[in-house]
Amino acid sequence: MRELHDLVVGIATEAAELARTRRHEGVAVAASKSSLVDIVTEADREVERFIVERLQAARPDDGILGEEGASVAGTSGLTWVIDPIDGTVNYFYDIPAYAVSIALVEGEPEPTTWRALSGVVINGATGERFEALRGDGARLDGREIRVADAVPASMALVGTGFGYDAGRRERQAAVVQGLIGSVRDIRRIGSAALDLASVACGRLNGYYERGLQPWDMAAGALLVEEAGGYVRGWDGAPASSAFLLAAHPALADELTALLAPLAPHEV
Repeated sequence: MRELHDLVVGIATEAAELARTRRHEGVAVAASKSSLVDIVTEADREVERFIVERLQAARPDDGILGEEGASVAGTSGLTWVIDPIDGTVNYFYDIPAYAVSIALVEGEPEPTTWRALSGVVINGATGERFEALRGDGARLDGREIRVADAVPASMALVGTGFGYDAGRRERQAAVVQGLIGSVRDIRRIGSAALDLASVACGRLNGYYERGLQPWDMAAGALLVEEAGGYVRGWDGAPASSAFLLAAHPALADELTALLAPLAPHEV
């Protein structure tokens, strides 16, 4: 497993360098997906192709699940879950909060049933490297990291995100309005992978969001867990696109209680 982890770290590092180079050269929007604001750039596609080609050369029997369409059914029972550029809108606007995220999971490529084994999230703009290997902890640039100590919700800095559909964003904003008076403040970074990495290293006390895709959460969730945090869905369910909450275990219960009347899992 250490060998596989080193493989993914090396590939993600090269992929992040490629993304950063393309950002400096200028970004072209290739298409819109679920809405006009849900964009994919040419760099997203190029970086995913690079990652897939490297993985297939090294691990031809493994499965692959990528945001930009890569889908390979493997025979090994292992799947690489890839987000080539998480935070594409940030990337497009040259906001330095976008990341390459790659995880290795065991079982079906479905967040409610898989077991994440290895993950890496690299901020393409800053080069910060977050990595986790199951049972071996989480690290930032080689230094062990832990979630922030438990604090009352009133002292918690909480991250969240918004969907691409305008109606959903309005409903999610209403949830924020109902929560913001009960916590220290709210942050919206624009990259779920970096939000989860921020929880893992203590920059955020907690993070919640509805609508995440498997590649948004695969590596980041493992980071939080290996850093001593708790990742779960709504009402004790596994984290999924329906809902994800990440925080120190003690804070997670208090945040859930505050969010309950706001029904963030229904928006």
